[in-house]
Amino acid sequence: MGKAAKHNPRVKLITGLIYKDEAVFIKAKNKLRKKFGKIDFESAPLDFNYTDHYEAEMGGLLKRRFIGFAKLIPIQDLYKIKLFTNRLEAKFSISGNRSVNIDPGYMDLAKLVLASTKDYSHRIFLRKGIFAEIALTYRKDTFSRNDWTYPDYCSKEYIDIFNQIRKIYAP
Repeated sequence: MGKAAKHNPRVKLITGLIYKDEAVFIKAKNKLRKKFGKIDFESAPLDFNYTDHYEAEMGGLLKRRFIGFAKLIPIQDLYKIKLFTNRLEAKFSISGNRSVNIDPGYMDLAKLVLASTKDYSHRIFLRKGIFAEIALTYRKDTFSRNDWTYPDYCSKEYIDIFNQIRKIYAP
């Protein structure tokens, strides 16, 4: 029988933001920086055209950017971070519609984990209505998809970004 050992790793916090208005992105980024500290990675804006899921709420011609934070976080805080980003999304909502979608997650040496409010067969309950899923796994010097990984997270463009962030996390 194995014995439980103390496990309290610190991991790299990342957020993916989907937005239409650059000014909203900047305001949301500033709130995230105030809460989580120095940003050590910011991607260029990427066209978000992998799904029309957000179009009715946020409009068309959406962009996505990824942000990485220098200060590592305790792994068990992911649910708290998702609750915070949900409140931030609500703060930036207009007439009940989000103007920014903020997807927090973390990276360690072996995987990229995303937080979600939605349960599904591949998601694990954390706390307070928040679930986690392993979106990507690091194998053979790059991130690789899983059967359930969102199509945009499987793209070469996103994989390249995550590999860049991993080099900052583990040079």
